[in-house]
Amino acid sequence: MKTEIIRANSRGHLNFGWLDTYHTFSFGEYFDRNRMNFGALRVINDDYIKPDSMFPTHPHNNMEIITIVHNGTIEHQDSMGNWEKITAGEIQVMSAGSGITHSERNPSMTEDLNLFQIWIFPKYKDIKPGYDQKSFTERLQQKNIWHTLVTPDGNDESLKINQDAYISLAEFDQDAEVVYSIKKAGNGVFLMLINGEIQLDNSKLVTRDAIAISEVSEVPFKALKNTRLIAIEVPMVFAH
Repeated sequence: MKTEIIRANSRGHLNFGWLDTYHTFSFGEYFDRNRMNFGALRVINDDYIKPDSMFPTHPHNNMEIITIVHNGTIEHQDSMGNWEKITAGEIQVMSAGSGITHSERNPSMTEDLNLFQIWIFPKYKDIKPGYDQKSFTERLQQKNIWHTLVTPDGNDESLKINQDAYISLAEFDQDAEVVYSIKKAGNGVFLMLINGEIQLDNSKLVTRDAIAISEVSEVPFKALKNTRLIAIEVPMVFAH
């Protein structure tokens, strides 16, 4: 088993006033040659966006872009004609494929917005761009179980992604004994604490800490507090 812990306070941090952002991997003005990606996982940005602020229209291609809102609402508009709002409990998946443009905005005049934006290298390049979003609020109320919400095939009411990757969310009670099981042989998993505290082997991880794990089939750990996590399982070997 290979592991690497990424502490919350070791992430890249940039504050533009309207945007306060933490980068797990190199992105924009933050560059660390040792933190470029984890397998097919390229980006995890932890964004805090002020009211009535936005990312202006910008292009993407050949990237799977997943947005998970923790607090607030984001308004999305793109060149495919989508004009949607994504709120806490919802997930958005956008396959940039052969190319799209889009903008993102916090439409509230009073409420801050916090979200994870995740980029994953695609399995197939130059596909027709695609967009989908879904609410998982009711499903996520069930605790102490992994909810796999993004998958390669879109089964079990999940959102489909153009990669052999899986994104799961869960909330575990204090003292819960947890196992994450790898879904596809050869994949690795990136576990990040949204909040809480866990014990994994000899390491304690707290809010926004993460651990990248590969060459393993199961990952056992214990919740030391009530804990919310995201598990991003990705191929470690891929074409890009």
